[in-house]
Amino acid sequence: MAGQFDLTGKVAIVTGASRGLGQYFSRALARAGADVVITSRTVESLSQTKSDIEAAGKRALPCLLDTRKVETIQPMVDAALKAFGRIDILVNNAGCNIRKASVEVTPEDWDTVVGTILRGAFFVAQAVVRSAMLSQKKGRIVNIGSGTSVFGFPGIVPYCASRGGMTQMTKALAAEWAPFGITVNVLAPGWFKTAQNAILYEDPAWVANVVEKIPSGRTGLPNDMDGTVVFLASDASEYVTGQLLFVDGGFTIGAMRATPKKNR
Repeated sequence: MAGQFDLTGKVAIVTGASRGLGQYFSRALARAGADVVITSRTVESLSQTKSDIEAAGKRALPCLLDTRKVETIQPMVDAALKAFGRIDILVNNAGCNIRKASVEVTPEDWDTVVGTILRGAFFVAQAVVRSAMLSQKKGRIVNIGSGTSVFGFPGIVPYCASRGGMTQMTKALAAEWAPFGITVNVLAPGWFKTAQNAILYEDPAWVANVVEKIPSGRTGLPNDMDGTVVFLASDASEYVTGQLLFVDGGFTIGAMRATPKKNR
């Protein structure tokens, strides 16, 4: 059984790997045995993630990728194949958020958020599957969601639309690509402190309010998602596809009995 979780010899791509969740996922996959292609809008920002992967004894390939710019996707995929000869795992993690009342959201705001998260994830997955996974007859795609994959929050409508859309896109791709040995799932973290939401954690009252709604009694820690991302990336999840899996300490169990005053 342990061998099913071993990623030795596998190659993973993690988008948005310069900080936060992307760093967590990259380290977890490397510790499980995978070499990792890490992407960001600036290669320089990937230096710490690269060092972490190499400290785990695995190879890291930093690549430029802006998921809003489709023209940057195929060169990244080509670089990965040139360096490693295969792509086994894709973690679609790149994301952003703009907090505004809906009446103030501009078309540019909408395009930035939806383009980075939803549109970007589709075209990265398309390029990886078309260039590598179809011919390999095997692959693991892990799209990243959040509580907003199923719940709505005020003030972040483009983000909610993106994460909700990610769930439906995942189901459709899972149905289409299952005959080719490719699984597609959503890993949805609960409350984890990242650069994107760090400002919220500066308010002790807000933190206490959120923790009250988490049965496990705390927000997430960096290693809390390691087992789940490795599971979804490994042979152990071969018969799991089209699923939305929360890693949230139970936050979503009670359909959020009371909504936090500020939003993720």
